[in-house]
Amino acid sequence: MSKGQWDIVKAEFVTSTVRQDQHPHPVLPEIAFMGRSNVGKSSLINSLCRRNSLARVSGSPGKTQTINFYHLTAKKTEDKEELRAGFYLVDLPGYGFARTNKENRQQWSGFIRKYLEDSPNIALVCQLMDIRHDLMASDLDAYKWMLSCGLDVMVILTKMDKISKNTAASQLKTFREKLAIAPERIMSYSVPQPSMRSDLIGRIMEKLLEGAVEEEA
Repeated sequence: MSKGQWDIVKAEFVTSTVRQDQHPHPVLPEIAFMGRSNVGKSSLINSLCRRNSLARVSGSPGKTQTINFYHLTAKKTEDKEELRAGFYLVDLPGYGFARTNKENRQQWSGFIRKYLEDSPNIALVCQLMDIRHDLMASDLDAYKWMLSCGLDVMVILTKMDKISKNTAASQLKTFREKLAIAPERIMSYSVPQPSMRSDLIGRIMEKLLEGAVEEEA
């Protein structure tokens, strides 16, 4: 970890919920991660936390079926002083479940929507989209809906390492134009590239530091 840069130094699973009254205590700022099923969300979370099995990775869409809370501790050293901050990473079920029934899709989408509408502690929603494909209607609909709810959304284009650098740059430009999103609100991510991990952590901490973040001993 470079001096002056935030890093995630501890990550642990806290609880799985489907209702707000099940959410963990103490209350902390929440960074929510969401996206279509099989977009690479679990792999990204494991990469971010440097824990290979923290979030369960599966090739089957719809593996995450509850709202999963992880307590993360971030640390940086500045002017010989060590700073620590804690927050919850909230792993939301994927939308667009391809291999489940309609009743379950409605149930899951219902509590995802309720969480996003009702949780007072959401500091940022990271919406993941697959950089290899065109912008999907479900992604665009979810993005516009979250903006209409007043949520702060950052788009992360996953699986950048699966395509060439030129194609990735072109896709990033295309997504940015179609979403009409500011450059600081969208980024590409490649699990094998540590610099992208540092960039994402920096963006998350910048957002958290706009408000009150719990400092830890």
